[in-house]
Amino acid sequence: MTVRCRFAPAPSGSLHVGNVRTALFSWLHARHHEGVFVLRVEDTDASRVTEAAYQGVLEELRWLGLDWEEGPDVGGPHGPYRQSERLEIYRDATRRLLDAGDAYRCWCTPEELEERRKAAFARGEPPGYDGRCRSRPAEEVAAFEAEGRPFAIRFKMPERERVVHDLVKGEVRWSADDLRDFVIVRSDGSPVFLLAVAVDDLGMEITHVVRGDDLLASAPRNAAVIEALGGTPPAYAHVPQVLGPDGKPLSKRHGATSVEAFRERGFLPEAMVNYLALLGWAKDDHTTLMSRDELIASFDLTHVSHNPAVFDVQKLEWIDVRHLQDLDDDDLAARCLPFLAAAGLSVEPDVLREAMPIVRERIKTLAEVPDLVRFLFTDDLAATEQAEALIRKAPEGYLKTAADRLDAVKGWTTEEIQAALDGLAADAELSRTKGWQPIRAAVTGSTVSPPLPESLALLGKRRTVERLRAAS
Repeated sequence: MTVRCRFAPAPSGSLHVGNVRTALFSWLHARHHEGVFVLRVEDTDASRVTEAAYQGVLEELRWLGLDWEEGPDVGGPHGPYRQSERLEIYRDATRRLLDAGDAYRCWCTPEELEERRKAAFARGEPPGYDGRCRSRPAEEVAAFEAEGRPFAIRFKMPERERVVHDLVKGEVRWSADDLRDFVIVRSDGSPVFLLAVAVDDLGMEITHVVRGDDLLASAPRNAAVIEALGGTPPAYAHVPQVLGPDGKPLSKRHGATSVEAFRERGFLPEAMVNYLALLGWAKDDHTTLMSRDELIASFDLTHVSHNPAVFDVQKLEWIDVRHLQDLDDDDLAARCLPFLAAAGLSVEPDVLREAMPIVRERIKTLAEVPDLVRFLFTDDLAATEQAEALIRKAPEGYLKTAADRLDAVKGWTTEEIQAALDGLAADAELSRTKGWQPIRAAVTGSTVSPPLPESLALLGKRRTVERLRAAS
């Protein structure tokens, strides 16, 4: 059997990291078993889904490296892969269910349903549809049809216990009383999630469904529809939610929650994939840093935790730093370019690459690079308040003397620059820190930069001296 997994987002905005974690687990399971990964878009709710969000989903998944063999942009043998283009398929499945007696028309109005729900609640009975339209008298049906009364279509849930052998949750049971008949087509003719998902999983030959445990209750219903249509339900794996530090579902109140936001903050896709894989899964009790290939080789759905995972930005930053250290200078420089361009900096590629060894040790994400190297690529520097204060507090004539001393350096190597800076500080009876900081402020416009001798070596003697004289 070829393993076939899917990710089925409803794109109404940027992908939430919780949803992406689910997509990643599904993708890793498919890749581990050398199977097929399918991208399917649930876009029947036109009031929420936008084309921009759909394109964003494609871009964010590609950025993470989660590729797919079948999907709306690449096609495949089981398309279309957008639910809005599969409406006739859902209509055909509904006709089959009606003809087989596995579904029926329901003329109950919302007001009638609410009244009966309240009455059942008052009697202490469990909620759910009472099956009124399963066996409507023929004369009532004829009267409703004659008046053109709107109707929904309900699935006739088999009156028996159902068991789902979930790969994460284990064996989950539902009694017949817990599984009432449910709507599969609204009165306006549109299919509901419970029908569309089942029809799509069956038609696309999905073997494993990995999704959030908030959808666990739909599993027996999805399975029942698939069985009624003559298929075998897929294996289900319902993964726990991703929580914020306060133990509540991760949301905007916790800060960044979308892939787009973390990408804009400069996190590496390798780090995001590595970290998200560890949210509720582990290879063992000591391995943290893993490449994409290592994750594929090790991933096992049965090792996913039953408990919710807490999203920890500090751990993500730690993992990002480790992945940054693994990039060679050329790769790191190339990844910095979009952030430098966004900051309005036109860079010299050779200088940028030379700066990478002294930059990489001081960053947690790529978005921090522009502020560190801005002084190399523009002379239009607006000094920070802290830098201005250091310049003002420098001993009288100190920056002019610094300009003269550095102008006299012959070879302009890092070692020669450091020796000149140390001599300058010693002559002024200053520590290295207090002696170097005014020079850093005058040359870079900031109190934070890569190591000062290396920074001046990259900047060049002429520009260094000019900036010191201008600040003196």
